[in-house]
Amino acid sequence: MSSKPNNRSPAAQPAREQAAGADQPEEEMAAPNQMSQNHIYVGKKPVMSYAMSALIQLSQNGEVIIKARGLAIGRAVDVAEIVTKRLGNGAFAVKNIAISTEQVKSVDTGEMRNVSSIEILVAK
Repeated sequence: MSSKPNNRSPAAQPAREQAAGADQPEEEMAAPNQMSQNHIYVGKKPVMSYAMSALIQLSQNGEVIIKARGLAIGRAVDVAEIVTKRLGNGAFAVKNIAISTEQVKSVDTGEMRNVSSIEILVAK
């Protein structure tokens, strides 16, 4: 890669980049990234990878939101327990737990399905 700065004119930018920021000020575009910065979405990776990621976020921000849907909910609970009891040495605690149901379109049949979700707030 070269170390030259990117000097593309606005006309040279792809249309999707222009459309995304055309009617929003910079502050509003940056806000969603800042809000989701302390979120961890739990999936199929090993539990300890999520736990270490949560521990890093906790040391930087002081709080982290662990999110999961469906079969990953149990893994998200495991991550929160590992962070608060094993890795945190009592420095962190679960502050809030929110459960909900989301409607997701099925890939196989195309019909709407209900999927459970959880958000666990861990903070100092």
